[in-house]
Amino acid sequence: MLEYSMLYPSNTPTRIAMRLDGMWKFHLDEEGCGSESGWAAGIPGSEMIPVPASFQDFYTDKETREFTGDAWYETGIVIPAAMKGERVFLRFGAATHRAEVFLNGRKVGEHEGGFLPFLVDITGTAAYGDMNRIVVKVNNELNETNIPCGRTITLRNGRKMTKPYFDFYNYSGLQRSVYLLSVPERSIFDVDLDYSICGNDAEIRYAVRTTGEGDVRIGLIDEGGVMVAEAKGKAGVIRLKDAHLWQVRNAYLYTMRITLSDGSAVVDSYDMEIGIRDVRISGKDILINGSPVYLKGFGKHEDSDIVGRGFNIGVMKRDFELMKWIGANSFRTSHYPYDEEIYRMADREGFLIIDEVPAVGLFESLVNFLDAGTGKGASSFFAKPTTPQLLKAHLKAVEEMIARDKNHPSVIAWSLLNEPESKDEHSLPYFTAVFEKARELDPQKRPRTFAMEVSSGPDTCRCYQLCDFLELNRYYGWYIKGGYEISDAEAAFREEMDRWKAKGLDKPFIFTEYGGDTLASEHKLPSVMWSQEYQDEVLEMQHRVFDSYDFVRGEQIWNFADFQTTEGLMRVDGNKKGVFTRQRQPKSVAYLLKKRWESLPLDYKG
Repeated sequence: MLEYSMLYPSNTPTRIAMRLDGMWKFHLDEEGCGSESGWAAGIPGSEMIPVPASFQDFYTDKETREFTGDAWYETGIVIPAAMKGERVFLRFGAATHRAEVFLNGRKVGEHEGGFLPFLVDITGTAAYGDMNRIVVKVNNELNETNIPCGRTITLRNGRKMTKPYFDFYNYSGLQRSVYLLSVPERSIFDVDLDYSICGNDAEIRYAVRTTGEGDVRIGLIDEGGVMVAEAKGKAGVIRLKDAHLWQVRNAYLYTMRITLSDGSAVVDSYDMEIGIRDVRISGKDILINGSPVYLKGFGKHEDSDIVGRGFNIGVMKRDFELMKWIGANSFRTSHYPYDEEIYRMADREGFLIIDEVPAVGLFESLVNFLDAGTGKGASSFFAKPTTPQLLKAHLKAVEEMIARDKNHPSVIAWSLLNEPESKDEHSLPYFTAVFEKARELDPQKRPRTFAMEVSSGPDTCRCYQLCDFLELNRYYGWYIKGGYEISDAEAAFREEMDRWKAKGLDKPFIFTEYGGDTLASEHKLPSVMWSQEYQDEVLEMQHRVFDSYDFVRGEQIWNFADFQTTEGLMRVDGNKKGVFTRQRQPKSVAYLLKKRWESLPLDYKG
């Protein structure tokens, strides 16, 4: 049984969910003395910062933006006297990359991993009906024992600096919402759902876990508010005639009402939106409700001006509107699980999600985007003394991701690593453990995969056979033979695809990254690299290749929008492969994609 539940925090007749977002006190621990100086009981100074948000881009000095180490947060809250007798928690949507939590000067919890929620039980520590001081120490250092991977160095001036093995900025802090939660002592702890569809009818298999005994009842309510099915017991099957199925870009959501009762008294109740659909791989087809689907969409990032990786509800809305405008139907949560509000939005809008654990940087390189993109490769990343600790953290992240996201109809697959080193013999046992854990934990047994860079080729990768479908990240025409050599790039691309075809895998292939950088300001005729004209030419070439192979069943361009990276000679204030600018305005290539994607049927090649 899992040690925790990731049920979305919501107010019900038996539960209270108070969002603690707003301005919190903030202090960087530049001397590394906060713990010894008693900051757990209250941090010095009067600086305030928004939560949720990354802290880096609010300030005008480079030392703050590049700060590596401990950042301390503090807020005060009156915990209602009415919560006494309940189970009371603090719930953090994310704290990047590790956190220690203190209540009234006492340590009450800690967590490692910066992209998934964690609960801290404060039932016995809280002062009910009185002011309570919450202090959080957040650390953003990178290492090779936790994901995402990188390292932390010390400059000659004594300041620490992160060196990520990944190509996005190491934004950090309290980047998602913080809640105060109360639930009954006996409560609904978790629920697993799975579906079967037969013609117009559906079966919903459910299993409810509770923290105490009681009678469990299930009610299924349609979008019109009508109760259409009921069931009793902690586990069972609901059979639904003429079910409304959750379809791609045509979502239908039922409300599942779960109640835990003691006789006639309701002890706990919880409502959750569900979508009835099934996901299968059959040969080269990706099937949603038995019908083939061709994926069209993006690799994305949680990244925007000023708040960095902090969740921004307005940016989320704009992103979904742009994806609808361009004709997309899917995205990958590259390279970490996103804020759960994004999954709830995808559930409502009918978008498909390949959900990715934050296993990026498992390839030792400070220019991973270049080394991986050109096929340089690495060796023995999974044969280090730190590998057992890394695997433990990786498996924990998989467990947390599936616990949180398993009931979202939008989530159709798990991506378990991004561009890892996979040529070395030590990679296979590591990958196998991760794939087996995902299969064990997912009640719906969704397809599993990992994103392969070009050195993970048909003749070199030792792990592709673990995948239910293959994700390829390929940059022919950009990192490989760019510019006037693009004709050779296309030839090399086809040569690789022919080698994959010769293996006769009978599995779908999805291109989860492709494209090239361009500056929105640059136009040149004839084209040169970095011009908008050249980005169009690269995509036209890559699409020709996609269309030539029937086992290619999806394309998710890199990237939805320009995003921030560490500074360097290969990046002009960030990665510029976006179809949209960081401010969410279209580049020329957006219109090329819109024309293509609107012309491709949902069952293209199916």
